Amino acid sequence: MSDDLELLRLADLSDDELAAAYAPAAEPWLRVNFVSTVDGAAQGSDGLSGTINNAADKRVFDALRTRADCLVVGAGTLRAEEYDVPRVPLVVVSRSADVPPTLRDAPRGRVLMATVASADGLADARSELGEDNVLVLGDDAVDLVRLKAELAGRGWTEQLCEGGPSLFADLLAAGVVDELCLTLVPMLTGGDAVRIATGREVDVALRPALLLEQDGTLLGRWLVSR
Repeated sequence: MSDDLELLRLADLSDDELAAAYAPAAEPWLRVNFVSTVDGAAQGSDGLSGTINNAADKRVFDALRTRADCLVVGAGTLRAEEYDVPRVPLVVVSRSADVPPTLRDAPRGRVLMATVASADGLADARSELGEDNVLVLGDDAVDLVRLKAELAGRGWTEQLCEGGPSLFADLLAAGVVDELCLTLVPMLTGGDAVRIATGREVDVALRPALLLEQDGTLLGRWLVSR
């Protein structure tokens, strides 16, 4: 067992203590948050993460959102999960620059688009979100190193990504992820469900920093080894 690993009961922590337990080690800091079954499914049978999460996961999910300066989420996940406009600025990562329907009426500055120069929806995104809220970060692929730096330049140093799995793999491949927050719910689903990272092959070492437990659910902080 790592000497640096903290083992705590989630129910024993106040909201302030829980927030402090997730304090970043540096700035800027990009953490990715996922929930998974014990056999590795990141989604339920309906293709949504909400099918497998529970009260313990929701409490940490809310704590991480409260800490965050901004959210970074892939457009496909936003559409599938039907995101509403969150409290903090939401950065949509999309090579097509298509603004998800549930976000089209957001107040200016609450939703940003990270996209590419070749995106079919670039002009529409600029009209919908405002010129300053559309970040063109590459010709055909979003430069995720530049994205992290651009967000930090806006003062958003604590960055939270909520997926999806292909964006997570791309972030890992780009070397910009600092931390994985992973909830393991005590259930098995079988089948061929999507894992938390898909697409790009990566080889990233992690070290455990925190493990919380509640009613059989395990919630961990895993730091990326540099």
